[in-house]
Amino acid sequence: MNAKDTALPPCAGLRIGDMAPDFEARSTLGPVKLSAHRGRWLVLFSHPADFTPVCTTEFVALAREAAAFEARGCGLMALSVDSLFAHFAWLRMIRDRFGVEVRFPIIEDPTLVIGRAFGMVSAQDSDSAAVRTTFFIDPRGVIRAMTCYPANLGRSVPEMLRILDGLQAIDARGALAPANWQPGEPLLQSPSHDLDAVFDAEEATAWFLRDAEEPR
Repeated sequence: MNAKDTALPPCAGLRIGDMAPDFEARSTLGPVKLSAHRGRWLVLFSHPADFTPVCTTEFVALAREAAAFEARGCGLMALSVDSLFAHFAWLRMIRDRFGVEVRFPIIEDPTLVIGRAFGMVSAQDSDSAAVRTTFFIDPRGVIRAMTCYPANLGRSVPEMLRILDGLQAIDARGALAPANWQPGEPLLQSPSHDLDAVFDAEEATAWFLRDAEEPR
């Protein structure tokens, strides 16, 4: 997929477990190709427009936490309909106003061909902007989680990091992350699929609800 190819049909049906569609595009850090990021985690996210209040606060927050993503072996990549030069001007304003430099790539997607391929475009704004969609892509290029926020509600960077931590933890341990899980807290074991184990469990819930064993 090329960002200049406007003939590609929309594909808003991406699901967890799908391969992330590959693309090539221009960005604030030069040409980018999604598949070039294989081998490490990637958070790909869209924003409605440069020079808007909520988007500006998001990028300031993400720039300040970029090292936290990098420490987890994860890159950041942003996308909007704005031109490359609009991105440049916006990043200069962010640096001058907030004292932070955005050093992860921001893609220009003026025809929304990438945004549509990832289902980042709202039906109400199909010709103008992407909504706040976030994809967590694993080192194999598989979509492992996604979130979608309306234009008037900013993302939570701590929650983005929690999702990333959770995905990495369950991969490393072969376990499950419970509600409100935070790094360092117990994970859960996968439930038993053996009837004898169900009947032999010491407690009624022990066969399906128990902490995972800590690694030695």
